[in-house]
Amino acid sequence: MGKLQSKISFHTSKYRADDPVEETGPVRAVQQHGPVHTDAVTCVAALKPDLCVSGGRDKVRYPSWRSGAVLRRFIGHEREVTKVTCALDSNRIFSASRDKTVMMWELHGTPGPSQHFPGHDLVVTGLAVSPDGSQLCTGSRDNTVCKWDTETGECLGRATISRNLVTHLCWVPGEPYIIQTSEDKTVRVWDSRGLQVAHTFPAKQHIQTCCDVSQDGQYCLSSSGGSAGEGGEATLWDLRQTKSRVREYKGHFQTTTSCVFLPRGPALAPSIATSSYDSTVKVWDRDTGACLATLCLEGSGPLASLAICDSSTLLCASFNSGIHVLRMSNGAGLVLEEVAAF
Repeated sequence: MGKLQSKISFHTSKYRADDPVEETGPVRAVQQHGPVHTDAVTCVAALKPDLCVSGGRDKVRYPSWRSGAVLRRFIGHEREVTKVTCALDSNRIFSASRDKTVMMWELHGTPGPSQHFPGHDLVVTGLAVSPDGSQLCTGSRDNTVCKWDTETGECLGRATISRNLVTHLCWVPGEPYIIQTSEDKTVRVWDSRGLQVAHTFPAKQHIQTCCDVSQDGQYCLSSSGGSAGEGGEATLWDLRQTKSRVREYKGHFQTTTSCVFLPRGPALAPSIATSSYDSTVKVWDRDTGACLATLCLEGSGPLASLAICDSSTLLCASFNSGIHVLRMSNGAGLVLEEVAAF
């Protein structure tokens, strides 16, 4: 039997102008495309207004989210893809895998990877590219964080911290700093120039699963593991003060797997979104902590990852039902609804 090969997919979509719905979910049929993936989708990232990249347990693909047609298959990873990201304003994407490697792909190049980044001893679980696309930062369950030259594939630095099982990485816009979450319940700020820890926030009570940074570089978010209503919160941290958490967003009943800052759109106040193993996506008022909208994606199983397409559109990766296209609108209050799925 051949080796299982992981998948990355790119999508475009055609949205429907469905009527607003209640918080619990849409009342009209969701437009169905694909499916693009035949197994669990573990990660998704937006590339351009009509493109995204996603990774999962099956092969690497590049479909259009207008037609649902697969444009290309990118083959190279031998095991499940765990994280995907892209370099801003470029045609390069990056994928991390349980096969212990990271690969770089050219959207308009050959189906195979254009660069390999081997060197971790266990599954790669963190992936972040610098704002100018010249450097890549990776993290693993092997307790290490590495920095790479994206052109040459050379490892520019390697740092190991005991029990630092990396869960996620994100680069601070316009800065040499990288935010990292860990199974040791902490959020770290790395200075990429010397690959040293510049700050560690006070430890939380649960594993920190994901992180994001606001576009102005002033705040970061982290999400927490949890079960049976314990834990599962998202936490806002001030990168200028770096002393303690600013606010918590509590409402998920299980592990919160993804947290993102939303661009100013239908929600008049600065807002964030979270997804969880409890099959719900929530939108929160960043400054008050109030939950503005909740959408339950019934039958989707655990939700794994969120990606921002534009000010009113989100993508959500799920274990059981592919990728969901979510739309935010403002009527009597903020409405979050599913309009399509892949």
